[in-house]
Amino acid sequence: MKITYLGHACVVLGGSKTILIDPFIPDGEIRIRPDYVAVTHAHADHMGIAASYTVPIITNNEIAHYLRGKGCITEAMNIGGTIIVDGISFTMTQALHSSWIEDEGIGMYGGTAAGFVIRIDGVTVYHAGDTGLFSDMRLIGELYHPDVALIPIGGRFTMGPREGMMAAEFIGAPVVIPIHYNTFDKIKQDVSEFARAINETTDMKPVILEPGLEYEIKK
Repeated sequence: MKITYLGHACVVLGGSKTILIDPFIPDGEIRIRPDYVAVTHAHADHMGIAASYTVPIITNNEIAHYLRGKGCITEAMNIGGTIIVDGISFTMTQALHSSWIEDEGIGMYGGTAAGFVIRIDGVTVYHAGDTGLFSDMRLIGELYHPDVALIPIGGRFTMGPREGMMAAEFIGAPVVIPIHYNTFDKIKQDVSEFARAINETTDMKPVILEPGLEYEIKK
């Protein structure tokens, strides 16, 4: 199974099926043809072009309701729930963040922000979404044993590198991939310092991916 980082928080899980998470990149086009789309929360830099897809979109109840009104196929769920489609398991986890649908006048409530634990082809990936640090990340590690953790480190709107490193320790995934940084000036970070700190203090492997690059997981 391959993880491709398209930029910001947009990630593709490629295996027997293709899953696109948070379909937003600031420049260019997303040319992936997914089998499923997963949306962590309603902010425009995460929901992105979700409404343009004709494949099932897995997201919270409020976003699902909104996207159904635009003609989309949706699979609604909520925090703590798990659904299985085509043998792929999607578990929605807590995230400490806001969620607002921004493209309808003054906007509307977008439900609770979330993360996903996705199991496909025997590999478990945790995409934290936009979130602050919370101690129950330990439970995500204990319950789901992710092989890879995708963790935001941009600061200001999410965790920064310091909190992200602690989140990585709480989760305990062997591989950690930072996301949601350096897309805009307000979330500029020195990702090399994040990687160095993890290398020096843990047994985890930090993987830094430039947009468009991929990491293969063999199990």
